[in-house]
Amino acid sequence: MVKGTEDLLATLTMSSAAGSAAVKETNSSSWSGRPRTGSRRPSHVRGLVDSYVVPGDVVLDLSEMTNQTIKLGTGLRQECDTIQATSAGMLRLSKPNKYWVESSQKRYVPSVEDTVIGVVVDTKPDNFLVDIKGPSVAFLPVLSFEGGTRRNIPKFEIGTLIYARVVKANNIMNPELSCMDATGKAAEFGQLKGGYMFDTLTGMSRMLLSSPTCPVLEALGKKLSFEIAVGLNGRVWVNAPAPSTVILVSNAIMKSESLSGIKQRAMVENLLERLS
Repeated sequence: MVKGTEDLLATLTMSSAAGSAAVKETNSSSWSGRPRTGSRRPSHVRGLVDSYVVPGDVVLDLSEMTNQTIKLGTGLRQECDTIQATSAGMLRLSKPNKYWVESSQKRYVPSVEDTVIGVVVDTKPDNFLVDIKGPSVAFLPVLSFEGGTRRNIPKFEIGTLIYARVVKANNIMNPELSCMDATGKAAEFGQLKGGYMFDTLTGMSRMLLSSPTCPVLEALGKKLSFEIAVGLNGRVWVNAPAPSTVILVSNAIMKSESLSGIKQRAMVENLLERLS
């Protein structure tokens, strides 16, 4: 089972009367869905999807899109009536109308609704300081846990692994995390106990969280029992009853980034044969 949710940042609801966009936060764990009846996309947008974009490129013209809901992911921001790229990479689109820039890099730029794996580096009376591989440490308020009160504040030692959700991110302040979903429930968030964590590129993390399930995880899941948490900040955590399974799964994931789906499945079969 993959622990993770989709990294949706905002919903832009276009008004046909005003031609403007209003931003409101949203969250979703689904990669599928149907576009609204009668929705349309400008032809130039379809041409840019799956193409390489660089910072400053205009990927959407909101004045040409009315009565639609647009979901923005990492690497995009609104500038007046346009959506522009803020990072270099491939422009991606998933239904219904969710756009993001897919890039593979070691440095992570936090975005709201990203799921991340962090490492506690310090504790304060009101916050845990968490390293998420970003430009600055993130704050995890001590009350950002389901049922959290001053009487039952969790006690985390330095080095504790945390699976959390980014709830605030901008260029001025430190990112803020939460170990609750949008409904206030713990869901899959919280401390990651045991297991093994390793770093990878951010593009690899997105591949592991893609839908349908990426080939390497699908092939491993058919033969092995293990637990995995994937952070969009380029960290992966694996746990299993047998240490040999943890090693095999971790190695398979690290080797799969540059392989096609067919080669990923073949590589997993080869590793399983060695294990047996």
